[in-house]
Amino acid sequence: MRILHITNHVQEIGNGIVNVAIDLACLQAKLGYDVAVASAGGEYETLLERYGVRHFQLNQSRTPLNVAKAAWHYWGILQEFQPDIVHAHMMTGVVLGALLRMSSYGLVSTVHNEFQRSAILMGLADRVIAVSSAVADSMVKRGIPKHKLRVVSNGTLGTPRHPNITECQPLPLHRPAITTVAGMYKRKGIGELIDAFVEIATEFADAHLYVVGDGPDRAIFEAKAQSTAVSDRIHFEGFQPEPQRYMLASDIFVLASYCESFGLVLTEAREAGCAIVASDVDGIPETLDNRQAGLLVPPKDSHALAKALTKLLSNPSELDQWKCQAKLNLERFSAARVNKETLATYRELLTNYSAISAV
Repeated sequence: MRILHITNHVQEIGNGIVNVAIDLACLQAKLGYDVAVASAGGEYETLLERYGVRHFQLNQSRTPLNVAKAAWHYWGILQEFQPDIVHAHMMTGVVLGALLRMSSYGLVSTVHNEFQRSAILMGLADRVIAVSSAVADSMVKRGIPKHKLRVVSNGTLGTPRHPNITECQPLPLHRPAITTVAGMYKRKGIGELIDAFVEIATEFADAHLYVVGDGPDRAIFEAKAQSTAVSDRIHFEGFQPEPQRYMLASDIFVLASYCESFGLVLTEAREAGCAIVASDVDGIPETLDNRQAGLLVPPKDSHALAKALTKLLSNPSELDQWKCQAKLNLERFSAARVNKETLATYRELLTNYSAISAV
């Protein structure tokens, strides 16, 4: 089987979609498949080369002139690589894959951010992988036929992108430490987390908040934190290639997103043994074993978030209990399991094509 993955880039910037694509490409190549990735490039090219994955340069920025160039380059990649499966992880890739077929390859897409209006275009693929049951339900409501959809729950534990968590050294954080790892966007609920921390800061005078990640709204959140009386206890750490070092040293991990298809970072926080507080939205309850592995609060509600933090910080035995609960049933979040189920989707599609060709 010859597999071509298409993603916008392969930069090491904490993009969950890119991370999943890199994991699949490396693990598939490790199993002996002929694998290539087409993207605008980035730091992960070195890792791909180490696993024997070919990288084709494909700039998919959406300007009229570049779209034409991208179509021409994609056509050339198809002629050279001749894939059996094209797996598109972002919208432009699936459009190219659907409109420029030069052979009977199977086209697969993965929907991560179904809340984006453009996500409906992922339905151009022959098979649409949803990263959670919540995403699959949403895509059905938006008109994607059920027969196209396959649920492959996300997971990155055991990823080839970084060392095993047992090899990571925890950082010397101030304790109790409350941590979030997220892109710096308003929809990630960073503002509400800061408000919640300010609300509890007097009662828990030793607590510190660590905000790990980068993005376009970072300056807004930093200014908000600076305007509080506890700015010296709110730490903006920027993007970190090994966020596990923060998680291992944290007492509570928070993901306060307004919307979240799955919440990959929660699986890493669970592996690190953090007590978890997260928004009760979309795929997050699935990621937390339907409330068995973490506390859920309404999104956009800083007071509810503050109450959950207070509940944990004021009761050390309950905090420890939730830390233990988080580490249970982690096998299903392995990157190897995601790869196995994804390969099964490829095989099913190719079998169907073979049956149609034989008629």
